[in-house]
Amino acid sequence: MVKRIKLCLMLLSFVLFAAACDAGSNAAQEPTPKPQGSEPVKQAEKAASSKKPVLVASALSEAPALADAVKSGSLPSLDKRIPAKEDVMVEGIVEEIGKYGGEWRMPWKGPNDRWTIGKPTEEALFRFKADGSGVEPNVAKSYEVNADSTEFTIHLRKGMKWSDGVPFTADDVIFYWEHMLKKETFGKKIYDAYYSVDPVTGAKALAEVTKVDDYTFKVKHKYPSVLFLERVAIDNKWFFAPAHFQKTILPEFVGEAKALEIAKQWGFKDVQSFLVETGYYYWIYPQIPTLRAWHAKNDPNSDVFVMERNPYYWKVDEQGKQLPYIERINLKKIQDSNQSLLDSLAGNYDLNQFTFKDFTVLKENEKRGNYRVLQWTNTAWSSTGVQLNQTTEDPKYRTLFQDIRFREALSVAVDRKEISEIITSGLGKPQQASVPKGLVGYQEGWDKQWANFDAARANKLLDEIGLTKRDAQNFRQFSDGSNLALTFYTDTTTNSPFMELIKKYYEAVGLKTDLKIVDQGTLQDLKYANKVPAFPNTVNLVNVAYRPDELVPLRVLTPWLGHYGLYTQSGGKEGVKPEGDVAKILEAWDKVKAAKNAEEITKWSNEIIKLHQKNQWVIGYTGPTPSLTVVRNNLRNVPMDLVDIDEFRNLGHAHPAQFFFK
Repeated sequence: MVKRIKLCLMLLSFVLFAAACDAGSNAAQEPTPKPQGSEPVKQAEKAASSKKPVLVASALSEAPALADAVKSGSLPSLDKRIPAKEDVMVEGIVEEIGKYGGEWRMPWKGPNDRWTIGKPTEEALFRFKADGSGVEPNVAKSYEVNADSTEFTIHLRKGMKWSDGVPFTADDVIFYWEHMLKKETFGKKIYDAYYSVDPVTGAKALAEVTKVDDYTFKVKHKYPSVLFLERVAIDNKWFFAPAHFQKTILPEFVGEAKALEIAKQWGFKDVQSFLVETGYYYWIYPQIPTLRAWHAKNDPNSDVFVMERNPYYWKVDEQGKQLPYIERINLKKIQDSNQSLLDSLAGNYDLNQFTFKDFTVLKENEKRGNYRVLQWTNTAWSSTGVQLNQTTEDPKYRTLFQDIRFREALSVAVDRKEISEIITSGLGKPQQASVPKGLVGYQEGWDKQWANFDAARANKLLDEIGLTKRDAQNFRQFSDGSNLALTFYTDTTTNSPFMELIKKYYEAVGLKTDLKIVDQGTLQDLKYANKVPAFPNTVNLVNVAYRPDELVPLRVLTPWLGHYGLYTQSGGKEGVKPEGDVAKILEAWDKVKAAKNAEEITKWSNEIIKLHQKNQWVIGYTGPTPSLTVVRNNLRNVPMDLVDIDEFRNLGHAHPAQFFFK
């Protein structure tokens, strides 16, 4: 089993690309808890190898509460609410056919914590398969791709409806494309997925999106776009919007003055922020129709934000029971992570997620809390690490951070064994940040690069750089006698224990180190202003061809690339122009985008990985650790194993509509 799933992960890219190019594709408590580590995904393998779920019931059925509403006349009958049998989506079940009812309790930190519930309830046009080996239709019913991957014909489900009962059709796709995405009404530029690249000149061409009929639309590229469906599944998961609602708020339809009036009625000070919320983060607003299994019921600023079952949801199980099984989701507003942990230990949540630092206490309290700790696989390059902004605004620090000897010094100055034991409870082995074995881009021996603790080597490298002057406290100074201090920014106190250890080791070789904790919004602003010189962070992605942002400077995102990303994002109008190996990364990415086949994509993706191995812009100290998901024992159909990664939408990859209480 283990060998088979490892092989599956190693062939992840090949299988994905083959699927994309297929013209006919449719696609008991222990005294000392022992970690499982990042073992392969047995449950994912089982799901991937099983047959596609099919409807075996002769008739469809619904939750008792909905049946009562139908009897009272307050809700249309089931056959008028969901697609016909041939178009309804049959969702696979992890353990067994579920029972209706119950309230799923989870914590969140309020409206700014949108993705906590956004990912689990998300319904994308296409979603990744259980093992990540390609995409499958979701909101879409099926698709066809021509031989050179320039034309994609996408079919929708006849009879599907929004949560308010209005039909969902190709018009909702075309409206989104023409009036929202292309016009950037919700603050997002046109996603990279919709551009194809000339393999000769590198010129970009925007796709054409046209309606074929009420339930079919076509996306036509000028040049081959082998990964179009995968890119859409990541970049633009909802390639649609409720046109009937958006027409009531968009300035294009109601005028600027009316749009501002509406925005203020909703509690927004301006139209722009209002449209971002209602066009991008729409799922937390009860006024906005959705295709999700649950829809918002009350004000997201409430102490408990409630999402209730969508009576028009378009998925059923194999027995024909309309999903979701669970009646509602209750999100309790909390102030900090400690409250979340204590409430989970007391059994006050049905599902919650944690990092490796809480592993021991969670395992020790499993029986008392009546829950189980699931260890899901993640694809991080390391569990602890640091990044230095290669474009940081101070020229002295920029020169220092761009010196590969300095990065090596920071790497060998630290005893990874201590970091492993104290910070990860031994779950993350001492190693360098690198692509995990079994994933695309793995390089033999990379995990050992600069990984041995060698303070003498670190001091020698720092002296070679010219950092030989010391202040009264014996901290190193720049060659001109000015003070040198490494300032790390973070938006969470979770990193504090790790940074305290890092600080000890850095300062032992003469590098004064500080940590500043700011809120998430402030950190984002500082990133855009190029004022985050260093950050305790690592890389987490399954495949650079799926999501390049952490490895390729395409936008302001991860700290190591700094304003290189702004330069690309602004088309050279702002930021810092990439040079040297960073420029080579962008050249390789252009070739990935312009690739005509899977082999070319793999070749140039690996070039990007090799440049990261050579430069080690992301320094890691311990290997990847499992993602911890704490689940009450009566909440069932939650996968034992899962690839917990943003590209696959984390908890959403478990398909929560089929969760139930037993």
